[in-house]
Amino acid sequence: MPTETGAVNFSELVNKNKQTLARLKESPRLLLHRRDGEDLVLTTAARAEQDQTVVSAATRMLAAIARREPGSMELLLDLLPDVFPWVRFLPEPDVHAFAVELVDTMRAADALGNSASVAQVLVAWQHTAEAHSDPELLAALTRDHDEDYGAVPDPRDTV
Repeated sequence: MPTETGAVNFSELVNKNKQTLARLKESPRLLLHRRDGEDLVLTTAARAEQDQTVVSAATRMLAAIARREPGSMELLLDLLPDVFPWVRFLPEPDVHAFAVELVDTMRAADALGNSASVAQVLVAWQHTAEAHSDPELLAALTRDHDEDYGAVPDPRDTV
């Protein structure tokens, strides 16, 4: 089963749509490069539905495993560094908090059919790990700031 993504310019889809769409038989997705915007991914509705079904099943299985027995959460915690190497920089309580938040967010996102919140959780925790990996940055972010820097202007007033 091919897993590679073909790539074409968006103009090729516009100018040679039948030939371009025929490439979906060779590749499950086409990456459409655009000059004036973000690249797009073209796939069939059936393929997109299959992908969502797989992600949903994996999410439900992971959530069920994580909640089934107390030992299963420890297994998940043991696996996290293999999946997300940056968790090694998180303090141990944060690794547990990340695992719980990730599983809960995956379940909620699956119920909505929108994975944006999962990506947001992953990026936020990765940034937290980045801060912990840099002693100077961590010190700057965690030191007490005794000064009051005054009122913060309402950003809506500057628009």
